[in-house]
Amino acid sequence: MSAKRLTRTLTCIAVLSLAATGCGLGGGSDSGAATAGGCKVDKGNVGSGRLTGEVKGSITFQTTNLKKDFGTFFNGVIKDFEKAHPGTEVKWIDDPGDATFSQRTVADAQACTLPDVLNTDSPTATSLTRAGYLLDLGVKDPDASKPFVPAFWKSSVMKDASGTSVHTVLPWYTGGILLTYNTDLLKQAGVDPAKPPTTIFGLFADYEKVAEAGKGKFYATMANPVWRIPADWDQMNIRTLSADGKSAVFADDPRTVQWVQWMTKLYKEGAMPKDSLSSSNDPSTLYSQGKVAYGSTNPSFVRFVKQNSPSVYDRTAVGQQPFDALGHTTGAPQYIATAATSKNAPTALAFAKFLTDARNQTAWCKDPSVVIFPTTSASLDDPFFQKVTGDDPFAQARKLVAEQLKTATAYQTNISSAVQNAIVGQVQLAMQGKKSAADAVKDAQEKANELLKQSS
Repeated sequence: MSAKRLTRTLTCIAVLSLAATGCGLGGGSDSGAATAGGCKVDKGNVGSGRLTGEVKGSITFQTTNLKKDFGTFFNGVIKDFEKAHPGTEVKWIDDPGDATFSQRTVADAQACTLPDVLNTDSPTATSLTRAGYLLDLGVKDPDASKPFVPAFWKSSVMKDASGTSVHTVLPWYTGGILLTYNTDLLKQAGVDPAKPPTTIFGLFADYEKVAEAGKGKFYATMANPVWRIPADWDQMNIRTLSADGKSAVFADDPRTVQWVQWMTKLYKEGAMPKDSLSSSNDPSTLYSQGKVAYGSTNPSFVRFVKQNSPSVYDRTAVGQQPFDALGHTTGAPQYIATAATSKNAPTALAFAKFLTDARNQTAWCKDPSVVIFPTTSASLDDPFFQKVTGDDPFAQARKLVAEQLKTATAYQTNISSAVQNAIVGQVQLAMQGKKSAADAVKDAQEKANELLKQSS
């Protein structure tokens, strides 16, 4: 998997639908068998008490499209684990990660054949947790939290069938968010590159200055709101969904209308290319041509510019993405989970912890083929992230994101592409002047609720 594609998986949203019948955790039946998600399991995998047992035997480990680019690294991790635990064998499965990944995961879970250790995103883990298919780490290994950034661990929770928040996953790798900008274009607009704004609306005000200076020769950013919804709202601490995720509530916050008004004003004033309103293109191409002042917020984008447009890279700097009302950034980490249905759960959990420990997370983040960030405190303190010399934007980006992640949370709003598109479509109508911002927000919430009701 390419670095760009790997990073993009951090924001992908998978929607799972697990049958409720037979799901959940059970102690024992008359026959004395325990169940997890309707599957017969060892009693030690469920209920109270730590998970105990020898670390030995064979387990399966599933990733998503990593073997091609990172086969050497993960085969090395597996070999190290097997050497540290004689008598163990880890069979690596690399799923292609295509459009049917979610359905296959559901089918495996319901057939009681879920891999012992699997890489999963938040929506998938949420569904598997609710149905009882993942090991409850808070009960089975209360010390599992120790290596991880406290805020990331605290926020990496899923709800079980009773609605209780539980820890069923280990945070693995994540992306980051920052401002990337062309210093020459900002200076032409009278914007000080050394003083990035602290709010989203402050950033919009800088966009407006770029529009005034650019006069159609260069722009501030791209117009399609798909890149900003719900990311901007999360940062502004605008709740997109209700606490149970069953209804949209963003229209209840007056700042949402203000946000749409700003977007409409910026589009009308030329802060964004007119033909980018419905385009799926990110800022990469235009930024590399020196025609857009602000690039992607993804740290890997900085390396892209360095490799593909050295002249623009020389004029590139990075800054803090506005913390706004939230007060910190959020991440969308990938997770490692251990199946409650594993026939060799002690070995599976031991490998999951080995894979996500500081040493292995740091080693993978140093791979030159990828731009990702770790979730362990020790990894973020590694000199690789902290000892930055000179003013190289890519190195500065790495250090900036590493510092952010020490206080970041995993609380990003997950909405389906259908719901996102419904909201985006209404905002686009407002930006085109076809309806008021207030009507667009109201209609967007109604359409989102229709879709959420259908999927519940």
